[in-house]
Amino acid sequence: MWNNIFYALLYAWVMLHAILPFRVLYILSDILYVLVYKIVKYRLKVVRQNMKASFPDKPNTELRQMERAFYHHFCDYIVETFKLAHISEGEIKKRAFVKNPEMIDQCTSGEHACLIAYMGHYGNWEWFTSACLSFKHTKLYQIYRPLKSKPVDRLFIHLRTRFGSDGIKKNDTVREVITLEKKKERSVVVFISDQTPSKANIHYWTSFLHQDSPFFTGAERIARKLDLPVVFLDVRKIKRGYYTLEIKRMSESSKEAPEFWLTEQYARMMDTCVMRNPAYWLWTHKRWKHKRETV
Repeated sequence: MWNNIFYALLYAWVMLHAILPFRVLYILSDILYVLVYKIVKYRLKVVRQNMKASFPDKPNTELRQMERAFYHHFCDYIVETFKLAHISEGEIKKRAFVKNPEMIDQCTSGEHACLIAYMGHYGNWEWFTSACLSFKHTKLYQIYRPLKSKPVDRLFIHLRTRFGSDGIKKNDTVREVITLEKKKERSVVVFISDQTPSKANIHYWTSFLHQDSPFFTGAERIARKLDLPVVFLDVRKIKRGYYTLEIKRMSESSKEAPEFWLTEQYARMMDTCVMRNPAYWLWTHKRWKHKRETV
């Protein structure tokens, strides 16, 4: 009962913001920036540690400039995510533009109907995984970990599925992808795999942003098991409220790729993406809390 009441209040609060025009939302974002960055200092210590370790040669003045740019973008991301509750599909696809959607058809019209897509917490991933990668003949799925708060989890599920996309719980991933492939359902399954795996799920380490970093390998294991095609979703922020995405083919025959090759390629492509403009990556995550064990 209380969860339902809290959800209703939360949804109403989000919708109240979502109906506002973008110019007003970005004024609210500027106010939120002062609150989040200047007053609350949300995860500021984590952000500074991550940036300093990732850019050891940059002077503090440049790091602070990057830090401020990140928090400005982070607050934009928050209000843009709220906007998902009200924005039309036509408008969001103009603002989050897929440059080469024909790649989806090319990858799902052959022997395999299911396509594995790597992505990162970069730009506004919510817009692309909620609407902009959905096409007439292809169903979009995103792997996700349910949030501890049931009302908040319910809200995000609603926002992410408004335009026909769907979610797959992390623990159900293997079974669900196998089912999609067996049913020959043309689908894109998005793995946002740039954050830290749990200690028990660390199977591969490589360099990422100048640091020794563990990476999730689940997407690769599923792709190799089913011999699925794999792509990387390369996002760029053009200006405030506008993004583009380019679909880059990584592998047509995953089974033939050496073990961890796909994971390594993802790390390299994600590294290039972040280095292009670091302010648009999610620096608040404790990305490097695990250290490689040495014998």
